[in-house]
Amino acid sequence: MKNPTTLTTVLLLLSSHALANAADGTVVLPAIRVLANSDTITSSIPGANVMVNKAQIEAAVARSTEDVLKKVTGVYVKPEEESAIVANIGVRGLSSGDYKTLILEDGVPVAPGLFVGNARYYNPRVEHIDGIEVLKGSAALRYGPGNIGGVINYISKKPIDGVATDSAYGSWNTIKNTLELGGTSPNKDSYVGAVITAVTSDGFLNKGYEAKDVVLKAGTAIGSNQQVGVKISHYDSNANISYRGHFLDEYNKKADNNPAPDDYLLSKRNAVAINHQLQLNSNVRVNSLMYYSNFSRNYWRYKVDNAASTAQKKWVYTNNLDGSNRAFERLGAESRLTANTTLLGLSGVAEAGIRYMREAMDDITIGATRAAPRTGTIGKDVTDSAETFALYAQNTFDISDKLTVSPALRAETYRQKRLNNQTSIAATTSNTEVMPGLGFTYLVAPTAQVYGSVYNAFAPALNADALDGLVDQQLDAEKSTNLEMGVRGKVNALQYELTAFSMGFANQIIPANSNTQLQKTNGGKTQHHGLEAGVSSSLPHGFNVSTNATWIPAADFDGNRYKADGITLDVADGKRVPYTPKLIANVAVGYSMAGVKAELSANYTAKQYTDTANTTAISQNTTGFFTGQVGSNTVTNLSVAYQAAPKVEVYAAVKNLLGEHYIASLRQGIYVGPERSYTAGVRFKH
Repeated sequence: MKNPTTLTTVLLLLSSHALANAADGTVVLPAIRVLANSDTITSSIPGANVMVNKAQIEAAVARSTEDVLKKVTGVYVKPEEESAIVANIGVRGLSSGDYKTLILEDGVPVAPGLFVGNARYYNPRVEHIDGIEVLKGSAALRYGPGNIGGVINYISKKPIDGVATDSAYGSWNTIKNTLELGGTSPNKDSYVGAVITAVTSDGFLNKGYEAKDVVLKAGTAIGSNQQVGVKISHYDSNANISYRGHFLDEYNKKADNNPAPDDYLLSKRNAVAINHQLQLNSNVRVNSLMYYSNFSRNYWRYKVDNAASTAQKKWVYTNNLDGSNRAFERLGAESRLTANTTLLGLSGVAEAGIRYMREAMDDITIGATRAAPRTGTIGKDVTDSAETFALYAQNTFDISDKLTVSPALRAETYRQKRLNNQTSIAATTSNTEVMPGLGFTYLVAPTAQVYGSVYNAFAPALNADALDGLVDQQLDAEKSTNLEMGVRGKVNALQYELTAFSMGFANQIIPANSNTQLQKTNGGKTQHHGLEAGVSSSLPHGFNVSTNATWIPAADFDGNRYKADGITLDVADGKRVPYTPKLIANVAVGYSMAGVKAELSANYTAKQYTDTANTTAISQNTTGFFTGQVGSNTVTNLSVAYQAAPKVEVYAAVKNLLGEHYIASLRQGIYVGPERSYTAGVRFKH
């Protein structure tokens, strides 16, 4: 992988030069946003959407972005560790063990690889996040690939003008410190600043971790019609975690040991992004974005003695271990033109975008021993790469002052390559997808807006599947036809949104959640149908309440699957997609008055299957994944904050207030949901 030092230096110099030559006006860092800034019901977005703001994140005393997303309508998080270093997120009945929901930060993809290896081994720290946008419906066509379930966009903090700190201590000897600092130029048209976080913890079940997160930002105006912003970030974590969990007897006895005490996931990420906005005139604006990142993930896991593990009903390790070490690199550029238009005699807003992206992954496995656990014999040495070029266009037609119609089209072409560095044998494949969409909004009353959309979406087969065995497997992309219809509005202090949705896959590939699944063959259909509903309201005497629910009665296979090359592996009609609970519900009651803020919340997750066969009894497998049905659970949280002085706020939180003991998910063992835990901290701003 290339060294980013030179590129970073150039960007810092460009940023410094821009700051030194700022013009009049207050600078606003340009950024790609997936939602409009307005939260009124006159929004032109033809789909369900949610905006989580900074106050809501702070009120929940969130320790990760997962903590926040668990409360969002339509989103399901499959937990692993409370640290959320590895994130598993599903939307609207898409398996949370899969990668069909596109996750961005400031418009830049978060997953290390969208084509070469879409593992979510990087999850942004919540401490540098100011808000989270969740967008569904045909407007998700603006972004891709993997836009089937929708788009989640994390909004990073703009540096404050001054200094702020946030320090906390909690259960499992968790210590977190965040420093924010920044400043603006005398004429307020330029700024520079940073958000720096360090966290250490012994971890639940002794799964200790430490992480460092640094985000540097600078922005300036260039003349009267341009702004430029630069973001440079560094992330480094060392986590004592593994794919292995407890055996059933250990879980029932509430064992508190780390089931894989010597396994480690070591991660590092460096990234830079440049945003530029040019206002050509009062009707035309161009936003451009360039980004680069490199990410390394070294996963060191000890091998087990299968016979001894089965006999003792716990993992028994050998002195041999494997290193699964991957290094990713991504370079991308995109530009979006937005213009007020008059077409066919109708006023509206046109948007057209173009994007080029290149990514690569070096995938190396190393056989090592306990005596020398970080070096050894190379097994696999493969480089996966992909190039993609995408076009997008949409025009919103104002049919009347109440009705808007938004046709859209996205086209994406990509080429994938796999190279065996040991034999120099290579294989390539390519594909082009064209995805139309149509959405509308209609204001039926001052308090109600109806919206709906239909669109096609896709997720590419990853290199490891598309080019398995260094042979083009002739795999099509996963494709879906998505529909939704809903109504949203505001009646006095009450806000509401209700959406019905349907997603039909022609050839979905389900990830390998059990030993009996194949990934390298297309085939089979799945159907997803459901309802989302959310209501929030302010109440007298400083109280407020919000509640939402996602009901997915169908997330089912439709037809036999995996028929290719003489192989038939049937999954009966009606079997449910793994990790898709039928019901997720949230309720939160808040209070804010006289410097006191408090929130009591509860999250309910219905039972769910972990394999395509929909087995119910938990089966323990020492050579593969555990399978079986995971029961329902309800987790309750309480947080309180008090403004002790104009610049000082103290806070405390209890997670899993009622001490629910539950299975969060299954992999090579049982992942246990975090026990009751405590956090106390203080925020200071000067």
